[in-house]
Amino acid sequence: MIWTLKKVYYRTVQAAMKAGINLVKFKEPKLISGAGSINKLPDIIKEQNIDRIFIVVSNTIMKSGLLNEFFEKLKENNIFYETYNNVKPNPSIDNIEECLKIYQDSKCKAIVAIGGGSPIDCAKVVAARATNNNLQIKDLRGFLKVKKPIPPLFAVPTTAGSGSEATVAAVVTDSKTHEKYAIADLKLMPDFAILDPELTVGVPPHLTAATGMDALTHAVEAYVGNDGTSFTNDKALRAAKMIIENLEKVYKDGTNIEGRNAMLLASNYAGHAFTRANVGYVHAIAHSIGGLYGVAHGLANAIILPKVLEYYGETAYEKLGEMAVYSGLGDKNESSKNLALKFIEKIKSMNKNMGIPLGIKELKDEDIPLIARRATKEGNPAYPVPKIISVSECEELVKKLYMDNGLKH
Repeated sequence: MIWTLKKVYYRTVQAAMKAGINLVKFKEPKLISGAGSINKLPDIIKEQNIDRIFIVVSNTIMKSGLLNEFFEKLKENNIFYETYNNVKPNPSIDNIEECLKIYQDSKCKAIVAIGGGSPIDCAKVVAARATNNNLQIKDLRGFLKVKKPIPPLFAVPTTAGSGSEATVAAVVTDSKTHEKYAIADLKLMPDFAILDPELTVGVPPHLTAATGMDALTHAVEAYVGNDGTSFTNDKALRAAKMIIENLEKVYKDGTNIEGRNAMLLASNYAGHAFTRANVGYVHAIAHSIGGLYGVAHGLANAIILPKVLEYYGETAYEKLGEMAVYSGLGDKNESSKNLALKFIEKIKSMNKNMGIPLGIKELKDEDIPLIARRATKEGNPAYPVPKIISVSECEELVKKLYMDNGLKH
């Protein structure tokens, strides 16, 4: 009886949140895409009358030489720049504060984030702290806590996965509690998104796979949840189809520029979808596991995704069936159940073909209750999922990740 009342309460909160989000007007980042588009950015920055920029960049890209022409064009335009290339995967509070100090000392007027989800998320929180310096990072946790507008923000993703260049969220890790949490605010949406496939060519196959499945998770969770609109549904469907058609191609051949470009666009579309329609329990469990063990977010999502979809069962069959038909995995005359199962099997086969394991090898049996508590705390009532999970049900689901980790058969 108590659980029934809790579910009614969760659904009531979700209905109110959906009504509220439908009234919100999201900023659309200006999109610049195509091979070499990074080198258009200095002129764009100059047009904005900005002459001092802070660049948060992944160390891999910094060392690659791919930004040499970009840096030269900044100099030609008399734009001063300071760089920070020490962003850790899943950036911690200490990591972000270190970056913030350099930004403040350099007296820059705008931030350019170049890298995967971690550098872009780091840059977003640095930007929020820069203009809201009376608020600590922990004060920004949750929704709509950023009081003042952030400096101009230019996002240049170098992996096709997080979609951070199109979202209002950033994920932070508290290294003291080993907990990951989101900071979400409309003010965190970047002003420009630069999608240059040439910057993704050097991404190794295992990272290509994990980030690509991260983007697919965004699209699927946005679509099967209850907050979808015609806008988000269109973005999610297009993203899923493009990922299914292109991810394994670029996994096998990283130099496939056309495929890399398609993956960047798909990740961007998925970002637009989930930042409006939200995510689900895949993310809640992945955040909990990532916070405890440092497991890469995209990899965790890839492993967890099919198991959560199987848990949803018939509550997600219709929407998964629609995704299957749109992605060319079945015929619309088939039953929703058959189509949904085909879609889930496609995810499993993609994971297998790209060497993604069935379970989380870092997972410890004794941590499962904590993971389930944290995941349900994050997910209920915040995520508009097709089926609400209890702590005990979540424990059973996480146990499957433990049994499938290759060590505990």
